[in-house]
Amino acid sequence: MPSRSSPVYASSASSAYESYTPSSSSSSSSSSSSENIIYGGTSSSYTPPRKAWVDPKSLANCGDASQIQGNVSPYVKQLILNTFIAYGAGDELCFGHLVAKAVKFIDISAHESHEKQGRMEATTVAEVLVSKSMLNGAGMLHGGCLAFLIDNTPLVALGLIQNVNGVGVTQSMNIMFHSPAPVGSCLRIISTSVAMGSRIMSARCEVINKKTGSVVASAYLNKMQPAISKL
Repeated sequence: MPSRSSPVYASSASSAYESYTPSSSSSSSSSSSSENIIYGGTSSSYTPPRKAWVDPKSLANCGDASQIQGNVSPYVKQLILNTFIAYGAGDELCFGHLVAKAVKFIDISAHESHEKQGRMEATTVAEVLVSKSMLNGAGMLHGGCLAFLIDNTPLVALGLIQNVNGVGVTQSMNIMFHSPAPVGSCLRIISTSVAMGSRIMSARCEVINKKTGSVVASAYLNKMQPAISKL
């Protein structure tokens, strides 16, 4: 089993984020090399979108995004990592904190979809090792834990590329559970954007057992920008 001592993730709330170091095959299977950057920008070229409840650019840097593969810029990768840690993981008392600590981003990429007449699509690939704390009473990955993992979408990446805020709240989630995942399973979470509007956005996701190739779960989910006045 790969080491989980690598301090890839760190936040102001947690001094170190544990994660395992993926094998070379994990990075080589990513859709694009980080050396071929075609999408994204820098802090100076980024224009904040309209006022939103969470702006990735306003978050402090958390962790090291240099190991993430993909064709978006290092700046975009860092903002996505910051958003995941600050918003998705939170501090030690937040729900799912320990699960989020185990997640490792492998690839963040974007491309123009021929089927969608050149509209942009973004894809994130992440991996996680199933630990005992993620299990249900039957010794398999808990469905609620799986939903938490699926809720991490590539919409933040697509929003940064298109200068639209992609950090929304989940409006609906439809999950199909296909096969169990026992402790020690390495899961690959592949999420792809489907559509992005000014307030409503959607994505699809597949969770695959990396060793066996079996699909653990598949899902579609919608997110929306909440009204600031209601928060």
